[in-house]
Amino acid sequence: MLATAGNSDSQRAWSCHAIGEIEADATRSADTHLIRLDLPQFDGVRIYLKDESVHPSGSLKHRLARSLILYGICNGWIREGTTLIETSSGSTAISEAYFARLLKLPFAAVVPNTTAPQKLLAIEHFGGRIHPATGAGIAQALAAVVRETGGHYLDQFTYAERATDWRSNNNIAEALFAQMAREPQPQPDWIVVGAGTGGTSATIGRFIRYQPRLAAHTRLCVVDPEHSAFFPAFAGRAMAGEARASQVVEGVGRPRVEPSFIPSVVDRMLCAPDAASVASARWLSTRLGRRVGASTGLNFLGCLQLAGELHAAGRPGAIASLICDGGERYGATIFQDDWLRAQGLDLAPWTAAFEAFEATGQLGVCFETADRR
Repeated sequence: MLATAGNSDSQRAWSCHAIGEIEADATRSADTHLIRLDLPQFDGVRIYLKDESVHPSGSLKHRLARSLILYGICNGWIREGTTLIETSSGSTAISEAYFARLLKLPFAAVVPNTTAPQKLLAIEHFGGRIHPATGAGIAQALAAVVRETGGHYLDQFTYAERATDWRSNNNIAEALFAQMAREPQPQPDWIVVGAGTGGTSATIGRFIRYQPRLAAHTRLCVVDPEHSAFFPAFAGRAMAGEARASQVVEGVGRPRVEPSFIPSVVDRMLCAPDAASVASARWLSTRLGRRVGASTGLNFLGCLQLAGELHAAGRPGAIASLICDGGERYGATIFQDDWLRAQGLDLAPWTAAFEAFEATGQLGVCFETADRR
């Protein structure tokens, strides 16, 4: 049935109102903080952490959710009353639920049944409905929700890299480099991010190449948890065993290489065990005086390895990464020893490695890496 002129005008008016609401939220949120972490073990090498946990929905995914929903509205996929649907281990769904409530739209999240309880509560806090599923059953659960609601599947894994304007519009790359401008090394040697949807690495990698002054100096390192499909694909080798998303380092690692991951903009990848990421998050939490999640711990492992390389070469420099979300969402998981034991994780060797790092400046381990071919 063709839409009448009245319906078209009504939809256009709603779209304009919705975009105005989202843009006003962006103005209220302003930008996130950039924390300089000075480690005496790496004299001359500074590490910067952009704190994405201070967004209103509590994580890096606030930016992605905003972009995905604006993308859907501008494409005509999201209309007044449309149910928004996502598959997510938590943080993206929380942020999308936040914006759905802002626009008075229903929201449904299909989540793995291993998702941290605090994340489920946050989705519900913003009015979202939760549909838990096993890893193998997520696609079927998603199809059922789409069929029942007739809603719009936001699909972060496909649209993350194209929904964000990587050239400007206050994306995370533009904001990060603007904050670095007055630092002693305004053009960092490395940016380190995790491999989740691939959207963040695509945005930052493209932005670096779009700016000649950055392209000549700054490189991008993407860190991936063990068992994820991204790292072996980047390294050009077959996966050892079945790839899967991490159930410990939530939000990163995937069972397949997602469409939003653009390997050609990545200079290096690093792969680390889940236990190392958890130990790293715990150690970093003590340094910052507040808890961070395991995906931030994974990022920090990449920072430490790259900082060690710069220091060993006698080169001063700067490395920038992200605090993806706050650790309060993981109080019942990665900060609980009983829960870790139930997952079969032994943190003792990695805790000892960080203790040695405190004492000697040497982490004592080197994570598997691959450079762009």
